[in-house]
Amino acid sequence: MAEKPLVVVTGGAGFIGSHMVDLCVADGYRVHVVDNMVGGRAANLEQHAGNPDVVLDERDIRAVQPGDKLFEGASYVVHFAGIGDIVPSIERPMEYMSANVMGTVHMLEAARAAGTVKKFVYAASSSCYGLAQTPTDENHPIRPEYPYALSKYQGEMAVFHWHDVYHLPVNSVRIFNAYGTRSRTSGAYGAVFGVFLRQKLAGKPFTVVGDGTQRRDFLFVTDVAKAFWAAARTEKVGQVWNLGAGNPQSVNRLVALLQGEAVHIPKRPGEPDVTHADIAKIQRDLGWKPEVSFEEGVAKVVANIDYWREAPLWDPDSIAKATKTWFETLADKGNAPS
Repeated sequence: MAEKPLVVVTGGAGFIGSHMVDLCVADGYRVHVVDNMVGGRAANLEQHAGNPDVVLDERDIRAVQPGDKLFEGASYVVHFAGIGDIVPSIERPMEYMSANVMGTVHMLEAARAAGTVKKFVYAASSSCYGLAQTPTDENHPIRPEYPYALSKYQGEMAVFHWHDVYHLPVNSVRIFNAYGTRSRTSGAYGAVFGVFLRQKLAGKPFTVVGDGTQRRDFLFVTDVAKAFWAAARTEKVGQVWNLGAGNPQSVNRLVALLQGEAVHIPKRPGEPDVTHADIAKIQRDLGWKPEVSFEEGVAKVVANIDYWREAPLWDPDSIAKATKTWFETLADKGNAPS
């Protein structure tokens, strides 16, 4: 019996990556996961425990060198690994550049050396657009507002450089606002879902930034994984696609669905009022479309709410302390000389 084809998923024990692993296994592939378990969780892969088709390597991606056996015979590489969050990137920009740019280069070189990779798909970030006009298409000007956004965009530039110079077949998917089960429970103050779910478990009010009318293009994680799988298996190469639901939802709508009280905290500099992906290109090119409605997705998350029981519990005071650098650094950014 022929051996199953291989996919390498970096960050595969993390939020989106673990759902990517599920999808690949269900489709009849072996999966090698590279995840240093800083953001990943073993529980995210527990459904594959004992499955010889899923191998977890807990190295940092920067420790992987060209010729690594983990990539031997790989058909596809889907690269999610890296570090996120705005505030830590402002405080520790070198770490972000190292992990998100040089880490990506290590993955590109490992894929190139394998010589079998049909597609390298990069998980890019819509933060590269900065305070964007909406709906935002792939030709929108690039204007990163903070080091995280810059590091993710420079990682994407490296991906296309390897395509241009070394002819590595690549595609890039710029994620807008992914949410869903298995999203991160630890680390810095960050995504609204993790913050709100822990607050709901504790019976505390939701800390709503500003007046809550800001809207985000939330896309459920299984739809995200399906888009990446389509981006891997398409014949198209050298493409960038924006990925969202194309249907932004307000934070106030999320509060209503989660059913709780709210307390308001100051609006933050460098954050857009609306994120809205123009998804016409990805729908046209890949035949992909979002399948899980916002209401269905929130219900799925609430059904798994115990997952966030050990997450940090944030309140207005702790958020103010955590975001102090954010306010100090970005408040006058618009007044800097161009």
